[in-house]
Amino acid sequence: MTAIDRRRWLAAAGAVLLAPAAKAAETRVYDYLLLDLDAAPGAPPTRAFADHVRAAGLDNAGGTPLGLFSPQIGWHARQAALLVGWSPDAKGRDKAMAALATAPGVKSVGRHRLQATARPSPTDRLKPGGIYVHRWFVIATKDLAEFVELSTTGWRDFEARFDTNIFGLFTAEQTAADKAAGQTRLLLLTRYKDHGVWEASRNPDTAAMAAFQRRQLITRDTWNDSTLLVPL
Repeated sequence: MTAIDRRRWLAAAGAVLLAPAAKAAETRVYDYLLLDLDAAPGAPPTRAFADHVRAAGLDNAGGTPLGLFSPQIGWHARQAALLVGWSPDAKGRDKAMAALATAPGVKSVGRHRLQATARPSPTDRLKPGGIYVHRWFVIATKDLAEFVELSTTGWRDFEARFDTNIFGLFTAEQTAADKAAGQTRLLLLTRYKDHGVWEASRNPDTAAMAAFQRRQLITRDTWNDSTLLVPL
């Protein structure tokens, strides 16, 4: 398994903040901002940023703010993430994202341009309540079709057995380093009822885990964090 320094990877991905957007002809596209926020002592860091998102006029620019996430396990208290869906021909996308990246209280941001695989559909929306786990995978690009197939196979048993929902499995736009390494990064966004369900869902005896264990064999690296969905 190839080890990847997570901090170095995030820094490199953040460097593409204002790179030209890739045009998708058929499918809805997404932006995922990983934010480092500033806030007064005792104030929730996401509160002020949520106000900026509401005032940003994303709908007028062709975008839909799908979710703002605050940390539970794995992130610093000041970190957050924002997921925005876009029509492929949205002309205001880069300008809107740049405005949010430079909003008051934003110390730094990494922007990841995403495209859906099997999920979500353009009309899917995040469900309130529970926890949302953000899991990143790094795989060989040649294994992408197999990775998605194993994922969708496992989801059938996984969602039937546990109080959980797979919102989306996204591919991230490749950086120069990704292309040189022949790798693709994916983000899996999953809602669980709570952390207890997240732990119980790892039962190795389920049909879902059999598929996920086969998926693990073609995974170069993976990590995850749990979050709460912040109302927008």
